[in-house]
Amino acid sequence: MESRTGISGQAVFEASYSSRLAFPDYASLIADCEETSEKHVYTVKTSAILDDVFKTLTLKRKLERGTVDPAEAEDFVVGRCALADDDTIARAARSAAEAAPLWRRVPLERRLGVGRAIRERLHRHHAHFVDLLIAEGNPRSLAEWQVAGLLEIFSEETLRLCAAQLEQHIEHGNRRMTLRRVPDGVVAVNPPQNAPASSALFGITPLLAGNTVVVRAPRSAPLGVMYAMRELVAPALAEAGAPPGTLNVFCSRPGPTIKSWLESPYIDDIFFTGGVSTGLQLEQDCVTHGKKPILELAGNDAVLIWRDADLEAACEALVECFFGSGQICMVPNQVLVHPAIADRLLERLRLTTSLIRPGLPEDPGALLSPVLRSERFFRYVQDALEKGAGLVHGARRLETDGTPSDTGLFLEPTVLRVDGLERCREIEAVAEETFFPLLPVIVPEDGTDEDLLNRMLAHVNSNPYGLRNSLWTADPKVADRFVDEVSNGGLLKVNDSHIGFLSYLPTHGGTGRTGGVFGEANYPMLRTTHLQGVSRAEGVRPREAVFGAYAELAGTDRAR
Repeated sequence: MESRTGISGQAVFEASYSSRLAFPDYASLIADCEETSEKHVYTVKTSAILDDVFKTLTLKRKLERGTVDPAEAEDFVVGRCALADDDTIARAARSAAEAAPLWRRVPLERRLGVGRAIRERLHRHHAHFVDLLIAEGNPRSLAEWQVAGLLEIFSEETLRLCAAQLEQHIEHGNRRMTLRRVPDGVVAVNPPQNAPASSALFGITPLLAGNTVVVRAPRSAPLGVMYAMRELVAPALAEAGAPPGTLNVFCSRPGPTIKSWLESPYIDDIFFTGGVSTGLQLEQDCVTHGKKPILELAGNDAVLIWRDADLEAACEALVECFFGSGQICMVPNQVLVHPAIADRLLERLRLTTSLIRPGLPEDPGALLSPVLRSERFFRYVQDALEKGAGLVHGARRLETDGTPSDTGLFLEPTVLRVDGLERCREIEAVAEETFFPLLPVIVPEDGTDEDLLNRMLAHVNSNPYGLRNSLWTADPKVADRFVDEVSNGGLLKVNDSHIGFLSYLPTHGGTGRTGGVFGEANYPMLRTTHLQGVSRAEGVRPREAVFGAYAELAGTDRAR
């Protein structure tokens, strides 16, 4: 049966490790109380899966069925999380709603202090957090990249930029006017399966704007989310004196949870990260139920390589496609290269890609993640080859040591050459986000530079996705055209890392299939608020206020 224990601040941190088990054992956190459960989700070491996938996954299933003593599986298990029931999910929403009017009254500067405290804890727990992400399946480079991005999201520069837009004061005549963004209320956060912990930390930034939050940890990878919420966010909120229910987190199945959020009278916004079809349907459901949808869906980012580009630097950016085996929405997904340098780029890219090897996730320099379901990857490759594309490199399964194998859990980074821009989207790997280590390089038909640039920019703007787009060129005029004319996407980069994070600029968000009808660059502190104007007057007569500038204008006309 469930039990509840009041708990907050440092006690949350200590309780996570206080059981008889040698690994973290997280309960749900609802209104600062622990909610235990008879059912758990176990996270097993990825290195154990790579060593013997059948044995390790069989053990995981037995643990979750309760047929194996967890204490006997400590060599394989990283941690476990309680599985929430329907009542726990409902109480999380209600607790957040009860806390919302109290938390929103906390001064903005104090709420910003929560962001600073989270940043400080990220610095202090950096090594342990990275190790946990690695144990949960992230290769080292991907884990370190995620933490680096979070430090920019919680940087002083980004916090101040958002804070400046949350409230502005204006003195005008006998009035003090305010333009402010008011918190929506309760924000429900659904992080994705591929990078849940970092996405959950991104998703709780609405707290800083005065919202309360409910976070669902995905069953496939709940441990990093629980660690981030319990060891980084909860203590920061406790230090700020946040009321119970400001943060609520649990692990559950997605379908019933989102249905509960849609039907709940307590949920105001749903922050969903996931697939396009599910996300766009959720957008419609949110509008029907009077909720605000905030979507982070797929990306199919384009990189343009102009004839004068620094090819060495450009190739470094292009192989970012293979971070986490391409299972990240914001990596490069397609390349458009000037025909004059296409052969040189492809050869350099082939050599660079051939150096990327699999390895255990904890290995220094590990870049690739195992891909358990790879059938779709080979269908993408076959479709491209049948439609005239050429295989430049890759398209094999690999063992952990890099040996080609029909049963390997890794996919070899793959580069395709696609000749012709006009019909390139007939190839599925160009038209869709593949979510695999697969990079099509499109070589447009010959033409003048003016014609080529026009067609390349048109291709980018006609992409139904719109997350990030980038350009490599030494010509300021080409860069200006790109910046001035590309309206598609939430972020544009010129001669820069495609996936690198920057203070001030948004890290997420986009248009079209990436962000839905309401998609744009995403600062969740701002997206989960609504604009409100306030006027406080002294010595103003209502009739004068009604006619205002019109009365003054009419008097001028009569004088004439």
